[in-house]
Amino acid sequence: MDDYRAWQVLAPSGLLLVGAGVSVAVDASTRRGRSGVARWAGQGTVGLVALNAGLCLFGEAVKRRALHDVAEREAHRRGPEPEDHPAG
Repeated sequence: MDDYRAWQVLAPSGLLLVGAGVSVAVDASTRRGRSGVARWAGQGTVGLVALNAGLCLFGEAVKRRALHDVAEREAHRRGPEPEDHPAG
């Protein structure tokens, strides 16, 4: 997968996971006073795992977009590739 396509997939996926992770973690913190430790601790752990996974995906997306932009800038700076003409 090229860098631009990877960015298109990873950025929204990362943002969705960050949002879901925050929602689950906040919900677990509100349950803290109302339910047993195992319930809110497990839910909070899942929320934090989702949040961290989302941050990792989004960070990878930022890296891939930067690589794409640098490659485009280099290609633009070099100009068109010379064509190979057979001798004769």
